[in-house]
Amino acid sequence: MRRLLPSSLFGQVMFSVALALLVAQAISVALLVRASEDRREAAAVTTLAFRLINGAERGVRADDSFDRRDDRQRFRDQRRALREAGGPEAEQFARDRLPRALRYDITQDRPLASVDMAIRDDLTERLGEVLANEGIVPNALSLVMIEAGDDPLLARIAERRPRLAASQEWRERKLLIASIQREEGAQWESARLLMPPRAQGALGVVAVPALVTFALLLVVLFFVLRRITGPLAMLRGRVEEFARDPENVVELPEKGPKDTRQLIAAHNAMEARIAALLDEKDVMLGAIGHDLKTPLAALRVRIESVSDDAQRAKMAASIEDITATLDDILTLARLGRKNALETEPVDLGALASGVVEEFEDMGETVTITAPQRLVANVQITWIKRALRNLVSNSLRYAGPAKVSVVRGETHAILRVEDDGPGIPEGELGAMLEPFARGEASRNRSTGGAGLGLTLAQAIAKAHGGQLVLANRAEGNPESSGLRAEIRLPLSN
Repeated sequence: MRRLLPSSLFGQVMFSVALALLVAQAISVALLVRASEDRREAAAVTTLAFRLINGAERGVRADDSFDRRDDRQRFRDQRRALREAGGPEAEQFARDRLPRALRYDITQDRPLASVDMAIRDDLTERLGEVLANEGIVPNALSLVMIEAGDDPLLARIAERRPRLAASQEWRERKLLIASIQREEGAQWESARLLMPPRAQGALGVVAVPALVTFALLLVVLFFVLRRITGPLAMLRGRVEEFARDPENVVELPEKGPKDTRQLIAAHNAMEARIAALLDEKDVMLGAIGHDLKTPLAALRVRIESVSDDAQRAKMAASIEDITATLDDILTLARLGRKNALETEPVDLGALASGVVEEFEDMGETVTITAPQRLVANVQITWIKRALRNLVSNSLRYAGPAKVSVVRGETHAILRVEDDGPGIPEGELGAMLEPFARGEASRNRSTGGAGLGLTLAQAIAKAHGGQLVLANRAEGNPESSGLRAEIRLPLSN
């Protein structure tokens, strides 16, 4: 489920608000449909009440003489009262085309007394309220809702009317039958109402405005969120660019809401401060290189006057150690700076063979398997230095080293392996930190200054690659050895 959800801030907010709007609009449509149904039922109940009242009055006046003009006026008054009580739907319900004998009739027993399950208590209560407003409080009343085809009286009349009998549409429509008994033991007066079918597209009349509102709100939300998240996306992209190239300072325009503008302003200030610190670091490192190398060179000259050869050799070795460590620190500090790499296409197999020959000339046991010809854009001096550091580590801690150049899926691999004790799994990551060493002393003959792997890693990263350390799984479990790999992107 989490994979289906958007991952960006814009997508998540858009999805959440759209879902909330959709649910709200669905609830609104459901409430409107329910309200419409309530109006239909209220109109139906009002129509039945007036049929009961009007039918009873017609029965009282059946044998009396009356003025038809007065009767028409009375009908208009009833029609007006019907509209006021039940709304415009009540007038429509009154024209249900039922035979007059079914609209109002009198029986000794309550119609459909055996269908108690069809009694609508809520509509019965409404019917009682309408009758009470007209001054009628019956002894008993009921209102049932059934399918028209289930009414025996209506079915008998349909048999005598071929057109009605041939039509099946009316049989599936809902039929309301309201019955009242004015006094205990009196006859039952009943009125029937055939519920008209719902208007075609009635749901669409309610749903379409809701969908239009939903669409308009989404459009407004889209532009509002774009105004909020657009500057944040711009800031995210700028942070990624600055992480790759911290020397390229770009001042972003301050856009969006107030909080976002303040965040962009803070980032601009931070970016400028970091760039200034990097520049200060370069100046400081230049000063260190100048101020330390000059006295070291002077010391190197002065020790020539020491008569004791052993002491002079020790002093010279110490100076070389300090100089080499200083070179490592300065090189490590320069890595990653803008224009620090001047790369060119290089055959890594030939480069590795040249490094191995250097160690062989010094009498070291270093071998190389038939290297593949793989071309990558690299800075030759630095890649050689990184490979030398890996070979030197193997020779220092494990004895003979084996070098190979192989192709990975998308990269070239400069691999150095040994048969030494390896590194405990929990310490592999720590060995890449500056001044971390597998041997406790600071003697370069036994352990060096602890910058070799750090430099190799920094050089690999500067080329868009990585340094990977892993213990070899094959071989003697007690002496499995270490595998160090410099992985570099291949040239296109």
